[in-house]
Amino acid sequence: QVQLVESGGGLVQPGGSLRLSCAASGSIFRIDKMAWYRQAPGNQRDLVASIRSGGGTTYADSVKGRFAISRDNAKNTVALLMNRLKPEDTAVYYCNVEVMTARYSLWTDYWGQGTQVSVSS
Repeated sequence: QVQLVESGGGLVQPGGSLRLSCAASGSIFRIDKMAWYRQAPGNQRDLVASIRSGGGTTYADSVKGRFAISRDNAKNTVALLMNRLKPEDTAVYYCNVEVMTARYSLWTDYWGQGTQVSVSS
């Protein structure tokens, strides 16, 4: 019903930058929170950054000052600009959105397929 398409992952050197993008499509009446999570091998999936519909943001302590999340409500997209990347940022990054599929429906949580970010010299 709702599809999330992620792009922008890849291999970069420490100190480099990447921009991740996620586009939502399908049966969407309204999107509330949009967020990025990441999961490294052997670890749980943790929140990296989130952004509310009005623009308010939250960040994990490990990425504050380096990452910036943004959204375009007209295009149903969310982006994550990652600067000064570190090897410990290496993980699969997942887009997450809370979607209302109809005017009086409940909020439903959707996930992207994940995109690999590798930071190595």
